[in-house]
Amino acid sequence: MGVAAVAGVAVAATLCLSGCANLGYYWQSVTGHLKIMGAAQPVKELVEQESITPRLRQRLLLAQRIRAYASRELKLPDNPSYTRYADLHRSAAVWNVTAAPAYSLELKTWCFPVTGCVGYRGYYDEGKARAEAAELAQEGYEVNVYPVTAYSTLGYMNWAGGDPLLNTFVNYPEGELARLIFHELAHQVVYAKNDTTFNESFATAVERLGGARWLQTHATEQARQDYAAFDGRRRMFRELSRRVREQLKALYETPGLAPAAQAEGKRRIMEQFRADYEAMKARSGFDAAVWRGYDRWVREANNAFFGAQAAYDELVPALEALFHSGGDDWQRFYDAARQLAKLSKEERHRKLKEIPVG
Repeated sequence: MGVAAVAGVAVAATLCLSGCANLGYYWQSVTGHLKIMGAAQPVKELVEQESITPRLRQRLLLAQRIRAYASRELKLPDNPSYTRYADLHRSAAVWNVTAAPAYSLELKTWCFPVTGCVGYRGYYDEGKARAEAAELAQEGYEVNVYPVTAYSTLGYMNWAGGDPLLNTFVNYPEGELARLIFHELAHQVVYAKNDTTFNESFATAVERLGGARWLQTHATEQARQDYAAFDGRRRMFRELSRRVREQLKALYETPGLAPAAQAEGKRRIMEQFRADYEAMKARSGFDAAVWRGYDRWVREANNAFFGAQAAYDELVPALEALFHSGGDDWQRFYDAARQLAKLSKEERHRKLKEIPVG
């Protein structure tokens, strides 16, 4: 899912502890999020301090320009989110666990108060995330544990200062920093319970459309060139993995296929995927070092990897087409998305799939 993979809304579940069976999980969610909130300081005060590095000051000021642009130009919420900064002294905000059966891309879901059911479970401690994954693997699931650099509390924590900027992503390339902030703010605009694919696809559409505008109108030519190379690699990889997802889905949904044939078909698809990835790297002209972030993904890829990636990709083309059909008007787009969010999951996906994409 690239360096900007985001958890979305896992921590909103911490808002309600009563009546929950797994109090241990909710306790780590509450305490983990409160530690982040407690570490956050107002950016306006931080940038005036002599103790911060020039690099961090520059990044914080850039983030504030992006934040102001998000509300002014993209009509995203104007609230305290991303006006404070916290250094967590670690490389991820949370670690997400995803799981899928051996012959399906349908992710296992976990259900929480407020947010409904989602296709991941977030932990503030990597060791606990891996312990959860190990238990799921023993149950026969294919699992993935991946670091998440940012998440959204859906606006529920704005009274306490909102979601802060974090050391885990503040040094991203300019275009990626803008996209991440736009993505997380988009979760505060529209959220449909029990539909991770719609929620993540909507936020991804906002980040892509908004990020392109930011780069075009506010970034330097060098920043645009650097980001074009960065995003070009990501698009190449997403297209390759999309084709593999389609192949796996077709295999798993083939009626009457014997288990041995399923296993052999899956082995061949994954073997070809890894060969195609190496060929893509060789053709790209990029130094091998820039692909390292994808190497582990490809090496360990399984149904949990592909299922999680689909949530961020599947409905994006239709949502982008919806934006353009409304005259590229952000408010009209958000209103249309809110109407979709009121529908059942099945009806929502059906309507989106009927939108012409070209």
